[in-house]
Amino acid sequence: MATTAAAAATATAAEPPPRREVWLAAWPVTAVFILSNTATPLYVLWQKELGFSSGMLTVVFACYIVGLIAALLVAGVVSDRVGRKPVLLPALALGIVASVLFATAGSIVVLAIARLLSGVAVGSIVSAGMAAVTDVAGPDRKRLAALLASTAMVLGAGLGPLLAGVLSETLPGPTVTVFLVEIALLALAVLVVARMPLRRPTGARRGAWVRVPSVPRANRVHLLLGIAVFAPGITSTSFVLSLGPSLLADLLGTTSRVVAGATAFVMFTAATAVQFAVRRLSVGVILTAGAASTTLAMASLALAIQLSATPLLALAAVLAGAGQGMGQLGGLTLISAHVPAARLAEANAALNVGGYVPAGLLPVAVGYLSDAVGLSRGTTVFSAVVAAAALAGGAVVLANRRTTP
Repeated sequence: MATTAAAAATATAAEPPPRREVWLAAWPVTAVFILSNTATPLYVLWQKELGFSSGMLTVVFACYIVGLIAALLVAGVVSDRVGRKPVLLPALALGIVASVLFATAGSIVVLAIARLLSGVAVGSIVSAGMAAVTDVAGPDRKRLAALLASTAMVLGAGLGPLLAGVLSETLPGPTVTVFLVEIALLALAVLVVARMPLRRPTGARRGAWVRVPSVPRANRVHLLLGIAVFAPGITSTSFVLSLGPSLLADLLGTTSRVVAGATAFVMFTAATAVQFAVRRLSVGVILTAGAASTTLAMASLALAIQLSATPLLALAAVLAGAGQGMGQLGGLTLISAHVPAARLAEANAALNVGGYVPAGLLPVAVGYLSDAVGLSRGTTVFSAVVAAAALAGGAVVLANRRTTP
């Protein structure tokens, strides 16, 4: 009798959680990524109030990348060793602090610090939060977990600028109100994390705590294939986020913050929708399509600048979002399927380091290049470089078709 009861208890414990629990586990990812791009349509306001150039604007944006990469060097390893919650809860707290700084920013220094802290929060969530979704989903739902974690990221990234654009145009305190809303969203995420059914890891703790994130030797090809497509995709969307409002204002004559926010929202809505559309395809097809989409996005961006055509800029944003979305989904799917659970958060961190390093460096370089030669020429150079990288990434994927069934 006792044996039967123990067996029943074990079976019950082994049952996967309800699907709604897996979806709910993705909320902290969404909440923090809403913060990641909330500032996008507000940069034009801050530029007028604080008086800084396009080059300084991309430096402020790069502070976010610096904070994010710094977190990726630590958060993945810590999460795999001590658990997801000890990383997630401080990350959400930092997000709340960053929101307070954004709402009260009176100088470019405060703005840069806020971007830095939001980057740390996002880097921690990218590592631990996306791994937590996989943990909650269980071994039989790895593909669902990769889809939800990836779409939570891009959905949040799109909602942030849309909320900021709409609220800044319709309510008092254009650079304050949206961050009060964000604080409430992050507080809700804290409650979600507190009740997540996550276990503490029990494996041995080896190696340095702060290091460049990596994966086991057998999984390096899976990581590199994801980076080959994800990096050009997220670099293209980072450009739209950092200099997109300036393009709309300076070249296309559009100064509406709602339009700037909506452009980012449409871009990440495309990134979300395309992942659900292609989720049943092979990883190789998803990655190849992602590389092609990013290449077409850069061609559309170059044409939009030459022709001063708003529809082409919108098309470029949609294609860039789709490119990032498919590169991200393909990379996360490869990692979730092949990397051991004890290294999963570190693998997520490694994928994002590979993507965010060029996403931070190239827009900054183009920002300063644009100050010297003009935004039109700078954007054209950027388009050519990223298109070449996307084509190379697609070629790498095609050359490794057996690794991406």
